Order: sequence, then C-alpha cells, then structure tokens
Amino acid sequence: MSEVSAVSLNSAFAAGQMGLQRASDGVTQAAANIADRNNRDKSAQADIQSASADGAAKSQPNSNLTSDLISLNVNSLNAQASAKVIDVANDTLGTIIDTLA
Repeated sequence: MSEVSAVSLNSAFAAGQMGLQRASDGVTQAAANIADRNNRDKSAQADIQSASADGAAKSQPNSNLTSDLISLNVNSLNAQASAKVIDVANDTLGTIIDTLA
C-alpha cells in the first residue's frame, strides 16, 4: 500500500510543479504582450507626431489588452491552485511518515 501512496504523492508533486511552471510561463507571456503593446503604442504615438504631410502612419497589429490582463489573472489563480496541490501532497507525506514512524 505504501508503494501506491508514494507513486500518488510523487505524481501530485510533479503535477503541482508542472502547474506552477505553466502558470509562470503564462504570466511571463502575458506580461511580455502587455509590455510589447505599450512599446507599440509609444512608437505609434511617435509615428503620428512625425508623420508626413499626407498623414500616412505605419499601422501595427494590436494585441487585446483585456485578454492579456485576464490571462495574468487566470495564471495567477492557476499558480495558487498548483501551490495548494503541492501543499496538500506535502501534508499527506508528513501524515504518512508520522503514521509509519
């Protein structure tokens, strides 16, 4: 029975770590998108101010700020959930060790 528990705990720790890594990657990507959008907006402002007499300015694709902010929030919640998985697995391991000791 302890083999099954050890495998389950190892899987729980691995799932929690993987979840934390994915959440970290998602936060990094969303933050990069927001920073890139900010840089594009500043560049667009400069292009508008220095546009030629015909008013032609370079058009650049816009990312959706709302979806990036939602992504930050969702990934934050995912990180909290993954940390809770690791915490519960750690508590369970402590209980198993206390029971076997």
